[in-house]
Amino acid sequence: MAKRDYYEVLGVNRDASEEDIKKAYRRLAMKHHPDRNPDNPKAEELFKEAKEAYEILSDPSKRQAYDQFGHAGVDPQAGMGGGFGGMGGFADAFSDIFGDIFGGGRGRSNVYRGADLRYNLEITLEEAARGTETRIRIPTMVECEACHGSGARKGSEPKICPTCGGHGQVRIQQGFFSIQQTCPKCHGSGRYIPDPCPSCHGAGRVKQQKTLSVKIPAGVDEGDRIRLSGEGEPGVNGGPPGDLYVQIHLKAHAVFQRDRDDLHCEMPISFATAALGGEIEIPTLDGVAKLKIPAETQTGKVFRLRGKGIKGVRSHAPGDLLCHVVVETPVNLTERQKELLREFDELSRGNAATHNPKAQGWMDKVREFFGG
Repeated sequence: MAKRDYYEVLGVNRDASEEDIKKAYRRLAMKHHPDRNPDNPKAEELFKEAKEAYEILSDPSKRQAYDQFGHAGVDPQAGMGGGFGGMGGFADAFSDIFGDIFGGGRGRSNVYRGADLRYNLEITLEEAARGTETRIRIPTMVECEACHGSGARKGSEPKICPTCGGHGQVRIQQGFFSIQQTCPKCHGSGRYIPDPCPSCHGAGRVKQQKTLSVKIPAGVDEGDRIRLSGEGEPGVNGGPPGDLYVQIHLKAHAVFQRDRDDLHCEMPISFATAALGGEIEIPTLDGVAKLKIPAETQTGKVFRLRGKGIKGVRSHAPGDLLCHVVVETPVNLTERQKELLREFDELSRGNAATHNPKAQGWMDKVREFFGG
């Protein structure tokens, strides 16, 4: 079967530049690589065809022979050209393709952004509602004063890595192919330190504590985060620092429980107040408020005080305060109090349906259940 024209195989014009030929081959190799097409038997054939075309057209002398004599000019059996001589260009291009397929790459920068950090900050409900400003201490890495960040002992300096020549990458020849990877001696930095600084042990940075001021906006809630830009871990090889995220946690409150912008509290009232009604004082975050209790109030009744909750960070208006009534049973009664309660109970039993409708209704259901 006659071979296809190499320019046709790569899909380029006969006057294509070396860079155009390389790009075309990279595209085809990525498309037809057998590892990417395990279920396509034709992929390997197309891959080899593109490889053969690139071997010839990437070499100036072979390309000239091919342009003048066609396939015969580069056929080693015809004695008019080399076989696999001058493989440098092909190996370089294939190394790039291996990087694209398997995660490597040439000339990759070793400059990295620092990692983000998190700091858990516990504040009171009042501080969350009104906002506050506090100071925190966090560990950080700073430039070593002894070596000024070089990592080398005073009077010496880092040297170019002899393994990679300062490139940070090395090529490993594996048979026909050349694969690029991070230099094992300098770990990609391109230099090594023969005489490390005794203060930082060659790291160029030392650990310290720093104090930061954090402004807590009014209305923050449990789990909210405040970002301090650039206060995270320092970058690597001159990269930008990460950020510090201050995560808010609310301390348990003695009176209130928060539910987003609303506040809840449990409000015990006396037996007499529940029965006769009255006025009581209840606490709010802004002070004391008066609340009228209507007569015959039952346990579980909820009174809502509009606008007495918290105005959230993203809210347009404050929430409400919800007071949950709990009728308190009297304790430590005197004999006189007991006597009065017994008398009251006797009077109430005489007309239970009127004075204790819930209890009477429940008893009726019980009797019905047992067939009474």
